[in-house]
Amino acid sequence: MPERILVVTEKPSSAKRIAEALTDNGPEVGRVGEVTYYIAHRGDLELVVASALGHLYSIVQAGRGWTYPVYDMRWVPVHQAVKGRGRARAHIQAFTHLAQGASSYVSACDYDNEGSLIAYNVLRYAVGDHALNRSSRMLYSTLTHEDLNESWENRLMTLDYAVIAAGKARHETDWLYGINLSRALTLAVRKASGSHRTMSIGRVQGPTLGFVKQREDEINCFVPVPSWRVHAETVIGGDVYPLEYEKPRLERESHAKELASACRGREGVIKEVKEETERRLPPPPFNLGDLQREAYRVHRLSPASTLATAEKLYLGAYISYPRTSSQRLPPSIELRDILGKLKGNPDYAPHAEELLRKKILRPRQGRKDDPAHPAIHPTGARPRRLGDHEGRVYDLVVRRFLACLGAPTVVDKVEAEVDVNGHVFYLRGSVTRRRGWLEYYPYVKDRDQPLPALSTGMTIPVTRLHTNRSYTKPPPRFNASSLLQRMEQESIGTKATRTAIMGTLSKRGYIAGSSIKITDLGYSIVETLEWYCPSIMSVEMTRDLEEKLERIQTYGEDAEQVVGGAKADLGPILARFKTNEAPIGEAISGTLNEVAREENYLEPCPTCGKGDILLSHNSKTGSVYASCSNPDCKQSYGLPQRKRIYPTGKSCPACGAPTVKMYFNRRPWTLCINAGCPTKGEAKDDQVQGV
Repeated sequence: MPERILVVTEKPSSAKRIAEALTDNGPEVGRVGEVTYYIAHRGDLELVVASALGHLYSIVQAGRGWTYPVYDMRWVPVHQAVKGRGRARAHIQAFTHLAQGASSYVSACDYDNEGSLIAYNVLRYAVGDHALNRSSRMLYSTLTHEDLNESWENRLMTLDYAVIAAGKARHETDWLYGINLSRALTLAVRKASGSHRTMSIGRVQGPTLGFVKQREDEINCFVPVPSWRVHAETVIGGDVYPLEYEKPRLERESHAKELASACRGREGVIKEVKEETERRLPPPPFNLGDLQREAYRVHRLSPASTLATAEKLYLGAYISYPRTSSQRLPPSIELRDILGKLKGNPDYAPHAEELLRKKILRPRQGRKDDPAHPAIHPTGARPRRLGDHEGRVYDLVVRRFLACLGAPTVVDKVEAEVDVNGHVFYLRGSVTRRRGWLEYYPYVKDRDQPLPALSTGMTIPVTRLHTNRSYTKPPPRFNASSLLQRMEQESIGTKATRTAIMGTLSKRGYIAGSSIKITDLGYSIVETLEWYCPSIMSVEMTRDLEEKLERIQTYGEDAEQVVGGAKADLGPILARFKTNEAPIGEAISGTLNEVAREENYLEPCPTCGKGDILLSHNSKTGSVYASCSNPDCKQSYGLPQRKRIYPTGKSCPACGAPTVKMYFNRRPWTLCINAGCPTKGEAKDDQVQGV
């Protein structure tokens, strides 16, 4: 009988790829209930490769009662903790069944906090504690057959307990802060207004929302200051060149007029000509944040979309693991092998061949490093049938990889100082002598401005000169890319969680728009918490905890002490919140009422003319209806249930009652809410119909 080894992977697609890589003659496919697994025969070993569906275990409150503070927690199957995760039960049962007869176990999930914790929980809870002492760990950064086989042969003969401890501690601290602060906020609002709206705030959500509020304050408080700019031109040899005044802006209009009067129509004398050569080094390879920002700049892809797309490319074995902080390619990566494979792709073949002619390949290394994974790079495998987003992200990764191996760009720069009636102007030009890495990376454009031969004492005419007034502008609102960058700069959140946190803030209605603006509700939350409970919004507290969590995986901190310290820090915060629970709830509830009125407003009441028709919910039955806000008016309307209703802001042309829009089988219908409307039964798609 061959020795049986159970291999735990993170996703079904990675299970299949790992099984295909590790088998001698192709894997067998089996099923346990609705779960597919693979059997890979490798010499005298029988590898049973099965996948989780992400996290199969989650944290819940150990006791009962929907209150705070709560510190006691326990790990349970995720389907017991989160609705909609019913498929997890089948995967847990499959692991329990497949572990029977196994002599040892392998963690083959992605090598990071999340992947290590996923495999650990499966082995501990679904298989049993006995499995932990008989487990090993595969470490890989790509899903190519070569890397997976090397990872198998050189796997750690124990689990990566430090990384597991860091992942476990992060989940537990996030749970402690998230459940306590969100529950406190929800209860404060509920007690003040009776609203059952779910509120949330957390140790990273709070500071991130604070950044958006701070930027909004800067915009609202900004006072434009006028200034004047000078625009001048000269003509040399029949060609027009810009002349730049020595001061980019003038503070007074009188100075601008004096300058124009003194220099317009005059000749300038070249006093000095400076020439220099500038070497522009190639960019380092991408880490996740760099890739997300560049994909937004070049293709306007959101950070969340870029991450999801990069993960698809990784699972297809086209690029390396994307959730990395590194900007470095270690010597262990076979650069020539990757370039050799890229030669098979017509889009990159000429560049790959050119780089392969170099005797030594030295990638430009960045400053940031990651102990688990190198910078994002292509594997060389030629993709098949990539979607639009996948093709764009893949092209960015490949071209950035090629660029980091390229030569510096060499630019010859010329600067001439020109005296015009006692005023100093500059004539500047540049010519790219050697394009270097720009040949491989078309997403940075050349900005050459060649100049004719210039010499000291040469006179040139000022053919055009004018001034214009402009005003200083406020800082721009954050977009998804710049907010992500701010979170990185402040060291809050992780490369894996930052995009999800921005999504949560949007889902809760705290921020809105692609040019991110804080909503009235978000502003109220920040302002209220900054006044009554400022520790929740503290960047320093969040950053300090992040640093401690990071040090766990390098044995710089003890996980239990970090979690215990988080509980100790959380206690005074919650005590202060509870003391101020009433004013916090009242302040936020006031804003919620205004928001709810705006969201639920339909039209002025056609019956009494004094109130407004608002959407309402019956607190006991949950049914939706519309009624007049005037207590003396009894006008109300029944509405279809279990449908999302969108106000249109328009009245029915037939009866004057408000209209709403709803979707039936993804088709929009505009409906009059008056059951007695003459149009009832006559509507077509996107036309008015009575309910």
